[in-house]
This record gives sequence, C-alpha cells and structure tokens, in this order.
Amino acid sequence: MTLVLGPSTGGIGQHIRSLASRLTAAGCVVRVAGPVATQERFGFGDHAEFVPLELPAWSAVRQGRRVLVDADVLHAHGHTAGVIAAAATFAHQDAPALVVTWHNAVLSSGFRRTALELAQRWVARRTRVLLGASADLVDEARRLGARDARFVPVAAPVLAPANRGRAEARTALGLAERPMVLAIGRLAPQKRYDVLLDGLARLVARDAIPPLLVIAGEGPERTWMAERIARDKLPALLLGHRSDLPNLLTAADAVVLTSQWEARALAAQEALRAGVPLVATGVGGIPDLVGDAALLVPPDDPEALAVALAQALEDPGEAKRLRAAGPRQAATWPGEDDTAAQIIGLYRELI
Repeated sequence: MTLVLGPSTGGIGQHIRSLASRLTAAGCVVRVAGPVATQERFGFGDHAEFVPLELPAWSAVRQGRRVLVDADVLHAHGHTAGVIAAAATFAHQDAPALVVTWHNAVLSSGFRRTALELAQRWVARRTRVLLGASADLVDEARRLGARDARFVPVAAPVLAPANRGRAEARTALGLAERPMVLAIGRLAPQKRYDVLLDGLARLVARDAIPPLLVIAGEGPERTWMAERIARDKLPALLLGHRSDLPNLLTAADAVVLTSQWEARALAAQEALRAGVPLVATGVGGIPDLVGDAALLVPPDDPEALAVALAQALEDPGEAKRLRAAGPRQAATWPGEDDTAAQIIGLYRELI
C-alpha cells in the first residue's frame, strides 16, 4: 500500500501516521510518499518506508511514475496529492487501484475555483473510490462524477492526560478568576480569525472583565493578528505552536472554532472529549460531528459568536449541560482503530 500526501502540519499528517502504524500492524507492507518536511514533523518512517516526493511541484508527477505505481493500492490524501497520483498513474498499464480521500473543501473563488473544480472533476472520474471526510464532500464527489464515493470519519488521536491541574494550568497563563476561551488551529484564512477577533471586540465592549482569548497555533496570519490585537488592545494571547494542549484544555472555560469550513475538526473533537464547552460555526461536517453538544453559530457572524460565547461562559446551566454532553457525544464517534479497519476493508475489496 502506498499512501501519498502533500505538505501538512496538522490533521492529514496525523491521520496518515495513525493509518500507517495500523496498516503495518495488520500485516500490510506500507510506503508513505510526501514532502521531507512533513516526514520530519510526523515521523512516518517509524511505521513504514518513506519516499520523498515534493508536492505540489509538477516534477512530482514524473517522479511519481517511478515510485507510486508499484503497489496494490495507491491512496492519495488531499486535493494536491490526488491530482499528482491520478496524473502519475494515468495510462499506466499496471496502475494500482487509486483511492483518494478529500479532507477539505475548495474555498477559492473566481478563476482559481474554476480551475480547481476542473482538477477535482478529473480526479473524481479517474479514482476507483473517492472517500470524503464529511458528508458534504461525498456529495460534492458524486456531483463531480465519482463512480464510487463514500464517507470515512477521520478520527482525532486521543490526547494524553493533562499533567497539570486546572489551577496550575491557569496560573501558567497568568489567569486568576478571569474566564479563558481557547482557539486551536493553524493561523490560516480558512479559520476566519478575523471573525473571532471581531467577536472578542464585541465582548470587550459589553463586559467590564472580558474573557482572555488564548490562541494555540502558528501560520501565515500571525502578523496581522498580532497587529490587530495590539492596535485594539484586545485581551488575546498568540501562543504559537504548542505541544501541551491537554493542559490548555484543562485551563479553558470554552473552546471556540470560527472556521469557514471544516470536516471533523480536531479542535472540536478534542474539546468535546475533554468536556470543555464548544462554540463553533455550523459548517461542513461540524453539525453531524457535535450534535447538540456544542453551540453552533453561522459563519462570518461575529455578533452571533459573541452572544454564544457569553452564553457558554456566563450561563452556569448551559455550561454544565455542554460539559456533560461533550464526552457523551464523543463516545459515539469511531476511533482510530475503527477508521483503519474501514480503510483496510476497502483495500481488501479492491485487491
């Protein structure tokens, strides 16, 4: 089995690492192909043979014709990897069965969106089975001509327990009795941190002591976010990439997710498992994921966001309900073993 991915700092890389280890444990011979930087971050080579393949450069197609076709199943993860894998195996006499997982929606507009949709359509029609990480991605694959499109829930790895108590974790962040709202995720346009900071500004305007917003993540949006926080004197901390998420969740009074689109956001899964009230945009696969265990708001609506955050922080009854509902909802999700078993079953079906 050959798994292919492009650059990743989060969910896709974690999923490939989880899948590679479980495929190997099941007796499969596994190869992972992708950028060296992604390998260095996730250590795929601990569980499988690693082959450098620098996506999204088009030279990867030529290289892919040498390293991707020698497999029973070729499984590409993400839109870029799907295009490269489909192009590398195109018209190859002994091409492996091609499986592609779409983890994200295409959010571009204008000419770029048209071009990307054409590429999606071509991949959808070239793929034996197209997997979607949310139901709307499966619907999109069928609309674009996929002959076999299926839903596969990508499970978030279970976090290790916190090694600090709540009081200690809050003290480390300089908190006293002040409420804390936690946002987790790459500082990228899809996450709509502009909406989050607009919502925070509304809480500042209405509360004498507004919550402290703590943002754990790194990415290209950091510069303007830091400038906005400083200019408007917003009570927010940019922590950068953190490896102590269990401690941050222990300290938090709420988790917030303002994305323009998500499939099964890792941050949402982590919040509900930890029993921390979640306020999230009701987009993509989020409503199916969280059920009634979170407060959902429309995207691009900072006023609705501020109202929901105030409810989660200031209504003891609602906060108690959310803290209890989160773990119950999380218990209904398939785990990493279940996801791997579903994919192994698919591979056996194709072989």
